[in-house]
Amino acid sequence: MTNIYNFTCEKVGGKKQDLSEYRGKVMLIVNTASKCGLTPQFTALEQIFDDYKDNDFSVLGFPCNQFARQEPASNETIQEFCQLNYGVSFPVYAKVDVNGDNTSPLFKHLKSKAPGILGSETIKWNFTKFLVDADGKVVKRYAPATKPEAIRKDIERLLA
Repeated sequence: MTNIYNFTCEKVGGKKQDLSEYRGKVMLIVNTASKCGLTPQFTALEQIFDDYKDNDFSVLGFPCNQFARQEPASNETIQEFCQLNYGVSFPVYAKVDVNGDNTSPLFKHLKSKAPGILGSETIKWNFTKFLVDADGKVVKRYAPATKPEAIRKDIERLLA
């Protein structure tokens, strides 16, 4: 699999969605959690989504419960939490594993194409972000503490 469009993800409610539906769009893919100290990043992620969504850009959220069990709720409850507390309108998918034996194929791909510090493919915490260009190629990985606002220039460069 050479690009992101070869993957299918589960939406809240169990339906599958081919990421080929995002062909031609720049994407910021994030593993999220509702009970994390970084959860307020949802506000900035929503702002970036809102600012660029009309320019072939999307944020895609993938809740994960692998870090201190900070995402214990059901997929439906997570969706509701994101909408009610942070006004999230970008797609939030069903929970996934981002590390270990049950790692989502999408996250295996993201990690292999954009490893972390010292080449590590492990995701260290919630809100690790991956920037994907309009051709479906993984461009860059950002640490959990990297604020979404700090990614704007990279997004704008890909949208230009």
